[in-house]
Amino acid sequence: MNIKKMGSIRFKFFRYVGNTPIIPIKINILAVFVILILLSAFSTNLISIMLSQRKTMELSNAVMIDKLAALYNVCNSQKQIESYSQDTENCIQSICESAMIGFSDREENSLAFGVKEDGSFLFFASPNGELIWDRFDDEDAFSIMENSESGQGRIDFKTSDGDDYFGVYKYHPDWQAYIVRANQKAESNRAMFHVIGLTVGIIILLVLFFVFMGMKILEGLLANINSFSEQMYSMQKNKELEPLKIDGAPNDDITYLASNFNNLSSTINNLLQIFQKFVPENVVRKAHLEQDINLEGKQRELTILFSDIKSFTYRTEVLGNDIIGLLNVHYESVIRKVSENRGIIGSIIGDAILASYGIEEEYLGTKSLDAIKSAWEITAVTAELREKMARQRAELEKTRPFTESEERVYKAIMLDVGVGIDGGNVFYGNIGSTRRMANTVIGDNVNSASRLEGLTRIYKVPVIVSQYIRDEALRNSEVAERYTFYELDTVQVKGKTEGVKIYFPLDRYCPAREWDYGSYCEKLDVFEKGLAEYYAGRWKEARTWFKKADIGLCDVFLERMGLGDAPENWSGIWTMTTK
Repeated sequence: MNIKKMGSIRFKFFRYVGNTPIIPIKINILAVFVILILLSAFSTNLISIMLSQRKTMELSNAVMIDKLAALYNVCNSQKQIESYSQDTENCIQSICESAMIGFSDREENSLAFGVKEDGSFLFFASPNGELIWDRFDDEDAFSIMENSESGQGRIDFKTSDGDDYFGVYKYHPDWQAYIVRANQKAESNRAMFHVIGLTVGIIILLVLFFVFMGMKILEGLLANINSFSEQMYSMQKNKELEPLKIDGAPNDDITYLASNFNNLSSTINNLLQIFQKFVPENVVRKAHLEQDINLEGKQRELTILFSDIKSFTYRTEVLGNDIIGLLNVHYESVIRKVSENRGIIGSIIGDAILASYGIEEEYLGTKSLDAIKSAWEITAVTAELREKMARQRAELEKTRPFTESEERVYKAIMLDVGVGIDGGNVFYGNIGSTRRMANTVIGDNVNSASRLEGLTRIYKVPVIVSQYIRDEALRNSEVAERYTFYELDTVQVKGKTEGVKIYFPLDRYCPAREWDYGSYCEKLDVFEKGLAEYYAGRWKEARTWFKKADIGLCDVFLERMGLGDAPENWSGIWTMTTK
């Protein structure tokens, strides 16, 4: 039996898991029996009362039929008198007086009337002598009378005030009106409700007595369950699965269930450990807490990091199956760095990973800053791996030179990565079907992060970010102290209609020697001067500055400009022809 918490009410005598009360089994058992007893008692008594009421209604109908017959005879006689006297008004008045005499003291809300075919009243009589409504306007009831083949029968109708009546009618052809005798339903039901109320009160008193006695008996019988319930409540509260303590428990079916629970909890813990290796950790946590994963998603403002290994096809051709071992070494460090900076690995596609920042509801950091930190730490651990391989090569070459095949293998294992970062509104959620689904992020910013990673090969820098990332990261005071954002270019990537600025966030604390801040920032300062001339269309001056900077980044601009001048209507935006 499930009892759900209503609104914000919390009962102190219940333990709670979240907002759900833990109902003791003895209360559930008693509740079932109480409900069954109540249903049995109410249904039998209600059936008895309803049958009695039905009999009463039949008797009431018989009485009304007799009174209708008497009233009908009065209408016959008054019609004959009216045919001689031509005094219609007095004849109708006589009918009303006869109808009034027919009301008993108990019929305070009864009616007698004659209704013409146009809905107007021939006569109208009630115990208080008042006309309670101007015309008979219950169309459904009137339709029943009109369509009756015998011209008589039983009828239910409503007055204009909404009061319900039941009665009998008979058509009088001479007066061309339906003669009706009716009683108010509420009057006939009042006695029945009184009996029902008295019966309910007696039943409830008896049930409360038996509930008290039942709880006393069940407390002794279910002591074993209470012990296990306490332990499971503690596990639920701590969000951990632990074996139940069953030492000293009686040898009954409850202890047998507890033993099986211990086996199940061990299996679940093993499955969770396996599950979290294949599914994003936030999805694992949600599945563990909510016990369900649905096809759902919504718009979220996230930061997306895309990292890819450069020249991966060449490395695969050289290393063959050994590429798997190399990837595992690489990802061991990469995934750890992303997780340490509160990123969530969304997918691993061959040599590329997609990570998202800001997914967790309780995330309080600057997601773009965490993504930039991850990018540089990935760059640093990859550079460290290359330096380690270089030192090992140097040791081996002291004994003999490398063969051609060894040289190819060495180049293949010297991994280099590019990282692209963009952010904004994306769709985040679960897609697929109820049989197979995947947790994913979808949106233009996801594609943009992938394209920015591809640009790292062109601009020969390890990390490229969008203006969104730069602007959001600079809101954190730590960023200005650690990173300097150098504008690289304004490009119109494939699939876009407008140019976007891209940036290289040089890390002051990056341990990789090839990206030493002290020496590289000076060259980038020179590059920035060349970029300004490039944007202005003064390509001759730009070439001078780019050559003076003497870094790989400048090669793309020197190749792009060639020896010529800027084209007419130069906007400073370069259109990319590849993704």
